[in-house]
Amino acid sequence: MRAKEMIQAMTAAWMPHHGNDETRAMVRIVFEEIMHWSAVDMVLREDRELDEWEVKRLDEVTRRVADGEPLQYVLGTARFHGLRFVVTPAVLIPRPETEQLVDMIVDENPREDLRVLDMGTGSGCIAIALARALKFPQVTATDISDAALAVARENARQLKARVTFVRDDILALPATGSTRWDIIVSNPPYVCRSEVATMERHVVDHEPAGALFVPDDDPLRYYRPLIKHAAATLHQGGHLYLEVNSRYADEVAALAHNTGLADARVHVDFTGRPRFVTGVRF
Repeated sequence: MRAKEMIQAMTAAWMPHHGNDETRAMVRIVFEEIMHWSAVDMVLREDRELDEWEVKRLDEVTRRVADGEPLQYVLGTARFHGLRFVVTPAVLIPRPETEQLVDMIVDENPREDLRVLDMGTGSGCIAIALARALKFPQVTATDISDAALAVARENARQLKARVTFVRDDILALPATGSTRWDIIVSNPPYVCRSEVATMERHVVDHEPAGALFVPDDDPLRYYRPLIKHAAATLHQGGHLYLEVNSRYADEVAALAHNTGLADARVHVDFTGRPRFVTGVRF
């Protein structure tokens, strides 16, 4: 089989589920990851006969993605903030809007030697991206899942990022703490169960429910302990950064204000949705 024929087969299998633009992007990612071809290579080598092992591997990827598995889990990798992360079904697939959160933190914190806490780290994408982008930070990342921490530690090892990983439960955070932080960041579970019907099936069926969902009657479940802990443990002038459900952004900002954080603000993502809440301890 020629490369061009494989590309056509993949496109035909995925287009009904993912649309034109996303399908083309996914095909490029597959050829980059498996064949180590650039987009230019895909054009220049379209008539190349694929080896048997290449056809077998590409067929497997085509079938699994057509059956509904997220491409990142099939490949075992995801791109985030210019870095290549290991991902497994134990962790959420990093999202582009979360890259905006990292950019916001980097842009607003040019100082050196900042102490950073990332709670609910999952794959470690936020913590590791900050460890590499900030100036000599001391980064600690927590998660309740041992499987997620194993993935995060492997990512830190591969990406040569200095991050301390600790098993901890956001819902059991103490109101006080001896450590003082300059930055606390979290992208906790925030999707209400009633929103399942509006979500893509490959997310609902394959990504870890514990990292996604909160009860409909308690949408701020994770934000209360997070904000309370931040108000008690941030240095004076320290910043809290949260990714939030756009339906409850104003409520999270109000909670931050009422808990004693100053300048509590809602920020929109690149789609124009309220997606982030920030606050400062004075």
